[in-house]
Amino acid sequence: MFTKFLSFKFNCFTKNYHLNQNIFSVVVIDLLFIFLLCPFLNKNPLSHICPSDTDSELKAEKDGVSDSESKVDSRIPEVPVSADDTPEVLNKALSGLSSRWKNWWVRGLFTLAMITFFFFIIYLGPMVLMMIVLCVQIKCFHEIIMIGYSVYHSYDLPWFRTLSWYFLLCVNYFFYGETVTDYFFTLVQREEPLRILSKYHRFISFALYLTGFCMFVLSLVKKHYRLQFYMFGWTHVTLLIVVTQSHLIIHNLFEGMIWFIVPISCVICNDIMAYMFGFFFGRTPLIKLSPKKTWEGFIGGFFATIVFGILSYFMSGYRYFVCPVEFNNDSNSFQVDCQPPELFQLQEYTLPSVLESVTGWTTVHLYPFQIHSVALSSFASIMGPFGGFFASGFKRAFKIKDFANTIPGHGGIMDRFDCQYLMATFVNVYIASFIRGPNPSKVIQQLLALRPDQQLHIFNSLKAHLVEKGLLPALEGAAA
Repeated sequence: MFTKFLSFKFNCFTKNYHLNQNIFSVVVIDLLFIFLLCPFLNKNPLSHICPSDTDSELKAEKDGVSDSESKVDSRIPEVPVSADDTPEVLNKALSGLSSRWKNWWVRGLFTLAMITFFFFIIYLGPMVLMMIVLCVQIKCFHEIIMIGYSVYHSYDLPWFRTLSWYFLLCVNYFFYGETVTDYFFTLVQREEPLRILSKYHRFISFALYLTGFCMFVLSLVKKHYRLQFYMFGWTHVTLLIVVTQSHLIIHNLFEGMIWFIVPISCVICNDIMAYMFGFFFGRTPLIKLSPKKTWEGFIGGFFATIVFGILSYFMSGYRYFVCPVEFNNDSNSFQVDCQPPELFQLQEYTLPSVLESVTGWTTVHLYPFQIHSVALSSFASIMGPFGGFFASGFKRAFKIKDFANTIPGHGGIMDRFDCQYLMATFVNVYIASFIRGPNPSKVIQQLLALRPDQQLHIFNSLKAHLVEKGLLPALEGAAA
């Protein structure tokens, strides 16, 4: 058993050492996935296999394998290719087209449907957006964990799926509890049960996780220890990639809906335009992990996404999009209303001489956010696709075509959000590094939660500081 494991691990290495793993995520995550996936490649009961007969890269790899590798591959169970999930109406309407153009129309129609749904949930407001993010997170977790369960279930070992969902519950309780404490501070302090839960939130979260940890230890079965620890790591890496980054999306949303809409739209735009340019002009392969991706599509998608990012001009003038999402304690509801910060106020910029000679303009009026949107769209078009390449490597490790067949022509939800999670992390880091400053309202909320003697101490300290700076007498004079 151990000899076979070493042989197959060497097989994974010799077949995949040349693949580009330069992902924005931490390198440790990549290594964890390698160790998690390699031992199970010869146990593949999944239904969504990648049709290797039609894949030029897989055929090339198959032609070059050694005898020992062929023996390992022969042990992989033969499973049928998943049935076509395209609606029968579309199949009949597109029956006269080639498979290439049929796929183009199916992808296009369902892309338009998803974009329409995206506009609809934006109209419904921030609360609905948060609920949609949570639903997408759960579905993505389900798709990834089911791949592991399909392998794990073949050994008839207990509790893996139950524990996976339990850990998902624990992690969401921790993250959403932190969010509620941070953004609904006044409401939490006003309600006694919420105040107690907030005060001991981290201890409760740890106790919940510790319960799951003990359940895992008690579920260990003799002769399958190694497999169970692989799946324990599988669950935690999935939580790290899916749950943590979806939580960052919600944090971005609280900074203003524009920080949620523009990054997601940039990824969508890049995905669509890269596909269009690659479909009509693609000739040069980009990366072996995704043979259909081309340099023409990559470059065309880049320039189209940059232009799309500059068009954020049309959103920057609306308070509904630019104001932070805050909770109104008087109405007990979310509100999106404020005096737009300087980032969303038109500024006059002098053009460089080169652009002045081309456009004939000396100055232009732009929102400062448009400059930041160029950085966001650049990341979405250059680094964002590496999230997709990472997912492609994951799927190739299991010889599956898609994570699921939820969306005809697109695969599963995770197939559509593999780049979005990477983008969410970048936006959160970008806001923390270049945008966010001290928040006076949160400071006041925390001060009001202190004891009277503590508030008085802070008041005297602040008064002494203002007097020392010479600001307090000026303020008193102005008040008089």
